[in-house]
Amino acid sequence: MVIVGAGAGGIAAAAGLLRRRPGLDIAIIEPREYHYYQPGWTLVGGGVFERAQTERRMADVMSKRVHWIRSAVAKFEPDRNDVVLEDGERIGYRVLIAAPGIKLDWNGVEGLKATLGKNGVTSNYLFDMAPYTWELIQGLKAGTALFTQPPMPIKCAGAPQKAMYLACDCWRRTGRLKDIDVTFKNAGGVLFGVQDYVPALMSYIERYGVDLDLNQNLVAVDGPAKTAWFDVKQEDGSTARQERRFDMMHVCPPQKAPDFIRVSPLAAETGWIEVNDETLQHARFGNIFALGDACSAPNAKTAAAIRKQAPVVAENALAVLDDKAPRAIYDGYGSCPLTVERGKIVMAEFGYGGKLLPTFPTWLVDGTKPSSRAWFLKEKMLPPIYWNMLLKRREWLAAPEILPHNPTPFEAQPACETGDETVVRQT
Repeated sequence: MVIVGAGAGGIAAAAGLLRRRPGLDIAIIEPREYHYYQPGWTLVGGGVFERAQTERRMADVMSKRVHWIRSAVAKFEPDRNDVVLEDGERIGYRVLIAAPGIKLDWNGVEGLKATLGKNGVTSNYLFDMAPYTWELIQGLKAGTALFTQPPMPIKCAGAPQKAMYLACDCWRRTGRLKDIDVTFKNAGGVLFGVQDYVPALMSYIERYGVDLDLNQNLVAVDGPAKTAWFDVKQEDGSTARQERRFDMMHVCPPQKAPDFIRVSPLAAETGWIEVNDETLQHARFGNIFALGDACSAPNAKTAAAIRKQAPVVAENALAVLDDKAPRAIYDGYGSCPLTVERGKIVMAEFGYGGKLLPTFPTWLVDGTKPSSRAWFLKEKMLPPIYWNMLLKRREWLAAPEILPHNPTPFEAQPACETGDETVVRQT
């Protein structure tokens, strides 16, 4: 098997495969030297974590049983079962698992890249930038603070407002919030996509006195002039350009599939890797699977989603390797621990269609309400769960649903020529 990408998805998939079949021959293609616990960057930007807590060497988190190919992928040739590296070398496979992550499109906002990290413009979406967020929060005594969110999909859809809540809580605790005008500019039409969690979040919007501006998308920034421009969607569907000055601005960049994915045969028209929402098998190439941020499944793009996706991909990839039909099912699970204040979290857990999928009973953690227990989980438990369980073949509370075996004519066809059509359901 060949795995493209050694982020959370790639390493968790490799771990799940080796857990089930220790002698499997696996290669991971990944050029980076370091692996990051990206969910921790919100807490770095909020002054809770140190940046070093979120970084480890790739060699320390990747299983010694896999072959690490330190290169980047240039293109896919699925008709030949080949991956072509940037130096022209070809890597053949029987089964391919794609987990290349997502592209942060800093150039998608005019002037943003040039001013990022200075002039009061920051983003927790970068390892190097999260400490600057905390620096700005501590330094702002009065003025205007803008927090932005681009159109969906983005990874960790709650992260833009998490940064805002932690900033507001700091300013409230130090008596400065009354002197700071806080605005959340959201390109979407709702504060959060799952309605059950909105009341709790709105209570904090009101508590902190945040101006909530929906349908407003950041399009340009002039850092030295401390000015930003937004396209505001009007009721008739047109847009109007709005100018806002700021003293501090936390930006979430627009996001899309990596370039080498969008131009590949694996991509759907949207640019994402085209998979079946439940089996995560490619829609056109039966011996290819995808998980994580780059796949087309309409789940929340979070590390928590990978915790449930990786076992599904491991089960189904091995089934295809054995010339059987995939039977493991992913329910769309994702989680977003919304840090509404230091010490409390709204633990959003949901699947396809916004169905609530709590891990714990409500008497222990009621995800629709702010909870100190959820904060303890986020701060103290989730990092070791990530490093020592998700990446290390321990599938805690992540066993996938397995459909009963039902032989079909599709199973007799070569895996690279057909997907499994027996488990497609409307979601």
